[in-house]
Amino acid sequence: GAALDARFTFDSFVVGKPNELAHAAARRVAEGGPVTFNPLFLYGGVGLGKTHLMHAIAHELNARQPDLRVLYLSAEQFMYRFVQALRDKQIMDFKEIFRSVDVLMVDDVQFIAGKESTQEEFLHTVDELMTGGRRLVISADRAPHALDGVEGRILSRLTQGLVADIGPADFTLRRSILEAKVAALGVSLPAEVIDLLAARIASNIRELEGGLNRLIAYSQLQSRKVDEAFAEEVLAEMFRASRRRITIDEIQRRVSEHYRIRQAEMVSARRAREVARPRQVAMYLA
Repeated sequence: GAALDARFTFDSFVVGKPNELAHAAARRVAEGGPVTFNPLFLYGGVGLGKTHLMHAIAHELNARQPDLRVLYLSAEQFMYRFVQALRDKQIMDFKEIFRSVDVLMVDDVQFIAGKESTQEEFLHTVDELMTGGRRLVISADRAPHALDGVEGRILSRLTQGLVADIGPADFTLRRSILEAKVAALGVSLPAEVIDLLAARIASNIRELEGGLNRLIAYSQLQSRKVDEAFAEEVLAEMFRASRRRITIDEIQRRVSEHYRIRQAEMVSARRAREVARPRQVAMYLA
């Protein structure tokens, strides 16, 4: 499958209220013992830690049980390898690889939306593994019921286990992540600068860490002391870009998730109450 990032371990994952359930569930799967849920479905926006947790699970399983067959890859890679197997007439080899693993981990499953033949093979793979008692860990950028273009049969299988949301990091979690990163880099930053970054870069963790790295690099290259004024100067563009911009599409998606309907239904011609009410709420918010 895909290569694992050595940085993405449980030790380097900072836990806070928005991600504590997902972290606890990932830990339980990584222990390798019996669990009451299968599959584990992790979802959340870009840069919130889904991939980090999946890599951490794989690292831990490999360390605890070296003989365990753990396969991690993205849904896009699954699709590419399936198409390649069809082209090369090696579909049986493909099936053997994916249906003989002990743990299958598929990242960003939303990428198979609309790909009918890939979804069919993915469904058969999931069924085979679950019937055989093998473990599945899946991630997506949104809740299962909001995955437009993914077959209901697949969603039904994926929601049989535990669905864990990784919410946007709050100020406390963002600050903790920055403190952990600063300690790992072996540098020192004033508390007010850490507070400034945590307050002004709220979009996702990748941008937060990117801002910190940029600030430290500029400080070292220019031999300047890091203070609030320096941070404002160096990260001015990033601070502007990270200001919250709410779009109509996001409003529709959030309301759809809240009322547990598909986003496509909201903009359809249906007038049933269970669709009309969310539609009206979305219109009001817009």
